[in-house]
Amino acid sequence: MQARRLLFIAPRRVELAPIDVPEPGPGQVLVRTLHSGISTGTELLCYRGLLDPDLALDERIGSLGGSFRYPCPYGYSCVGEVERSTGAVPAGTLVFAFHPHQDRFVVDEADVVVLPAGIESRAATLLPLVETGLQLSLDAGQVAHETVVVLGLGAVGLITALLLQRAGATVLAADPLAERRELAQSLGIPAAAPEQLPARLPPGGVPLLVELSGAPAALPGALALLAHEGTALVGSWYGEQEVVLPLGGAFHRRRLTIRSSQVSTIPAALAGRWDVARRRRVAAALLDVLPLSALATTEIPFDEAPRAYAALDRRAPGVVHVALRYP
Repeated sequence: MQARRLLFIAPRRVELAPIDVPEPGPGQVLVRTLHSGISTGTELLCYRGLLDPDLALDERIGSLGGSFRYPCPYGYSCVGEVERSTGAVPAGTLVFAFHPHQDRFVVDEADVVVLPAGIESRAATLLPLVETGLQLSLDAGQVAHETVVVLGLGAVGLITALLLQRAGATVLAADPLAERRELAQSLGIPAAAPEQLPARLPPGGVPLLVELSGAPAALPGALALLAHEGTALVGSWYGEQEVVLPLGGAFHRRRLTIRSSQVSTIPAALAGRWDVARRRRVAAALLDVLPLSALATTEIPFDEAPRAYAALDRRAPGVVHVALRYP
């Protein structure tokens, strides 16, 4: 059968193209997509042409073979209904799959997440972002009764801030956009403009800040907010954009740490208690706990996908998370 998929053609150019879809083999499912979410991290960097074209898409996900060299398919947040199954997941089941944007596709049933009853397909497109926020909160370590700064109030920043609050942290978030600070406040997350942070923090700084803005200019100034032996946990991926950091006397003498966090792997310190399957189960259970409807701001028809990417690229007012809606 034939389906349609989205291809990244050149910087800031996407289009829909036909693709042949095989019949599902043993242990596979045919999924009809209802919604697919667009990432403002890796995916937006791909759209803007800010990634190494020879970088592998993701070796861990079978549907993401190849590299970021144009033209390429990308995306990892499809939610749909099983139309045909040769395994244990019955037809009619709502599932999540790490798959590029495509209106029908075949995957191994081991590669889909059966979604909890009552979860809407639109909200479920946020599952990868919830899993990312969960990993960030795990990498943050013990935060109960500590003040933590979260820089960047996109969807991942908001989710991470909410999860850190659930872990007992006192969170102060920052974003240059007033509407995002207002959204955070409506969700119970205290927020300030970045330049207001120093006056809002405890004397001596904070033990942890989480950098999720995606802006190369954010981290250099943020290091001054850290207390002695504080840690900057960096979840942003800047692609090929350079970040210049002040690693002179203040950084050196205060024994600061800069540490990366990302969701592709489980860190060694947690491997005895966590694996990807457990993390994904917990993230799926959080879908109906977190206020995700407030983040799911925008739906655009699959046929109008270029408009969706353009809105994210220019940070259109009111847009936090965009999903493509399929006929």
